[in-house]
Amino acid sequence: MRIADSSNPGNSLKELRLRLGITVREVEDQSQRIAEAQANPEFFVSNNWLTRLENTNAVPSIHKLFSLSAIYRVRVAELLPIFGIDTARLQKYEVENATVHTQLLTLDEVHPERRVNFPVRFDAGFRVEETNLLSRMVQIWGEIPISLIQNLDIQKGLYGYIGLHDYTMYPLLRPGSFVFIDDSVREVLHGEWKNELDRPIYFIEFRNGYACCWCEKKGSDLLLIPHPLSTRPHQIYPLSEADIIGRVTAIATRIVGPGPGDPPSRTVPQLPKRR
Repeated sequence: MRIADSSNPGNSLKELRLRLGITVREVEDQSQRIAEAQANPEFFVSNNWLTRLENTNAVPSIHKLFSLSAIYRVRVAELLPIFGIDTARLQKYEVENATVHTQLLTLDEVHPERRVNFPVRFDAGFRVEETNLLSRMVQIWGEIPISLIQNLDIQKGLYGYIGLHDYTMYPLLRPGSFVFIDDSVREVLHGEWKNELDRPIYFIEFRNGYACCWCEKKGSDLLLIPHPLSTRPHQIYPLSEADIIGRVTAIATRIVGPGPGDPPSRTVPQLPKRR
């Protein structure tokens, strides 16, 4: 059902209401119940207000849009395009305005019924041990609902983003990398590590930011250990001021810098400072 027409948002809303066979009085009555349940009069959509909205280019508040979404049985995300807001562009702008700070990420999907291309059958002859193109490994691509992928714990997985100015673990972890975090491992492991790849990397939260690096416990303190080639200093924090989110178990990273021949900057901000 097509309801988005940003050239005449009021008329689009009116057509939606008429298709559902709902009168403006019924909208008023149902929104009154929503406002009472929410204990907030902003959710109330009066007869006069809805009539004005349908006959002008007025824009509803987020509270009234919520009520209309519930009454018309349409997701808020489906009503937004009526007013010229294309939620499909969110990811584009998120990428274009990438933050320079390291942070936690959540992978939410507002349209779980939307379908995406996904490998549903792999070529029996490909070897996981060898480097290859994914397109050559996949025998059949199919369209499946995003909700099905969510059942694979992709949505529930905890991911971190390494800020563009964060060279703490460079060159092992490049700025702009994404890391998968196993939040079941929240204790610093001890042992003799054969090489830097065996040594556990942790994602740590502070009061004013995040860090991703090697760690050691020193009594009641936590020692943050950067990669030796990063030229970053070691830092110590009281354990009471640091929360270990989990251990980094997978990395998605660029192997080429943001620009041709751009060397990594060494004038980078320090790890989160104690307050």
